[in-house]
This record gives sequence, structure tokens and C-alpha cells, in this order.
Amino acid sequence: MAEAAHNKEPFILFEIKDTVFGVRSREVRHIEMVEQITPVPNAARFIDGVVFTRGQVVPAVNLRARFGLDRVPYDLRTRFLVLQAEDRVLGLIVDTCREFVALDQGAILSPPEEIAGQSGKFLEGIVRQEDRLILILNVAEIIKHSGAEELAGLADIPAALKKTLPAGEMSASRGDSAPA
Repeated sequence: MAEAAHNKEPFILFEIKDTVFGVRSREVRHIEMVEQITPVPNAARFIDGVVFTRGQVVPAVNLRARFGLDRVPYDLRTRFLVLQAEDRVLGLIVDTCREFVALDQGAILSPPEEIAGQSGKFLEGIVRQEDRLILILNVAEIIKHSGAEELAGLADIPAALKKTLPAGEMSASRGDSAPA
């Protein structure tokens, strides 16, 4: 137990439709406000365009659209997370990103079987922190797979979790309105 307490890793947390997601901070190059996105003709429906940031052109993926959720207008809380896995870079547009936490590696659980199918490969694990669940994304897999059909099922993960967790495990205050 004492060894697990020292096995913490920093994560950056962000939200999409009241669901908290996390990525390892070492996979995040930087975070910025969404300012100017240049549309790209004939791009996939979830790619809002490209952003020129820090001397590099980065594809801007709207994570809501990529997860099969309704788009919302950008606001002052919307953030652009620039991620890197190996030599590939991708930017994610998320609803909000304002938290940096150290999570115990031993507390990260494998996703339940019910969500471990096609879309589950993009989910590395789940961790409970206080009154919330944090879905840990596998950045390398998200960057590697570009097909929308592979990621569309992620929108169903919060509903699938509600079915597999005992009553009261997910806080009702989180406001997830996905049908169970």
C-alpha cells in the first residue's frame, strides 16, 4: 500500500458534456484558448480545421463531434489541448480544461467489459477520485486511429458505466444526461 501511494503520475483533466476525462501530462505539449481555426475543405466531420501554434500546423479535432455528441459554440472556457504520441501531434477541442492532478497508478482500473469493445480501446482506464469518475484516454490510440466510426462509441461510455457500477457510484450532481 505504501509503495502504491508513491506511484503517482500527473494528469491533465478536461470535460466533455459533464464527463471528466484525463490524459497523462507527459502527452500534453501545451493548452491554449481556442482562437483561430482555419477550416479545411473536405475534412472529416469532426475536424474543425487546423491551428497554427508555436510554429506548427496542428489538426483541430472537435472531441464532442468525434465522440458523436452535439457540437456547442466555443466560449471562454473552451480549450485546445495539443497532444503528442511518438512523433504525431493532434489538437483536441474540449469544453473546459482547468485541472492538474496526481493520480495513483494503482487506482486506475481497467474499463468494464461492457465498454471494452471497439471504442473501449481508446479508453485506457477509469479512476475514482472523491465523488467523480475520471475516464483516462489512450492518447496514442486516439492519434493513431483517424476514423470517426472507431471513436463514435465513446459517447456511450458514461451510460455504460452507470449500468455496471453499483447505485450511488456516480454522483448525480455530475449531470450526465446520456440515456442508460
